[in-house]
Amino acid sequence: MYFATLASGSSGNSIIVGEDNRNFLVDCGITVKRLLANVDMINLSAAQIEGIIVTHEHSDHIQGVGALARRLKIPVYATYGIWDEMEESLGVLKPEQKVIISEEIYLAGMHIQLIPTSHDSRESYALKVTSKRHTLAIATDSGIVTREMSKNLLGCNAYVVEANHDLEMLINGKYPWYLKKRINSQYGHLSNIQLGKALCEWLTENAKNVVLAHLSAENNTPELALNTVINILRDSEVKHRCPKLKVRVAPRHLPHELIILDR
Repeated sequence: MYFATLASGSSGNSIIVGEDNRNFLVDCGITVKRLLANVDMINLSAAQIEGIIVTHEHSDHIQGVGALARRLKIPVYATYGIWDEMEESLGVLKPEQKVIISEEIYLAGMHIQLIPTSHDSRESYALKVTSKRHTLAIATDSGIVTREMSKNLLGCNAYVVEANHDLEMLINGKYPWYLKKRINSQYGHLSNIQLGKALCEWLTENAKNVVLAHLSAENNTPELALNTVINILRDSEVKHRCPKLKVRVAPRHLPHELIILDR
């Protein structure tokens, strides 16, 4: 299995996941032009993308979904509630491109489990992707670590997970108070500390890679997110359980390097 973030943050999100030259996207919150350029930058072929899974209906996750689906002639996978919220904004798609899913699907030869998160959208999901040999957790856009997340994201080989904000930066920053409350609520976004503590529970000896995603441009920095999470992990049993763990930060506008999980 391999994966990479193609864009990450409130300005747009997309992740590509694949194995054996069969790929799918998780969200497409950027333009088709940017998406295709970013896929090309990591030496993958857009022609091998077999579908798009949508985690929730916010614009930073669906901006390019409809246009890309039409361009590549691929299906879009989402739950009924997400389709109900986003369908009008995607534009015209063929009936076979609209695929309603519920708890799990198989796509590009991999099993994908949907795990509810806690976010201010009608429905929102983390994903657990299982291939022949590996598991990948993708979890952004949740104000708290839900019971379902804790249960299902334990013991994966790799993680793309939200470290959205530093609480002190958020509280002392320039956002209006209602927005600060929203971000810091159970329906907002995970802070660096919340994510670090969750990883202490989730990471087992199988874990090799963690990518910090969906960082706020105003209320976080890559250095702060990385240092906070690493320090929490170093003060826990994770440093003994996962001596080869790599923790990295997803770029905002450019793709992360392709991460290939070894056998």
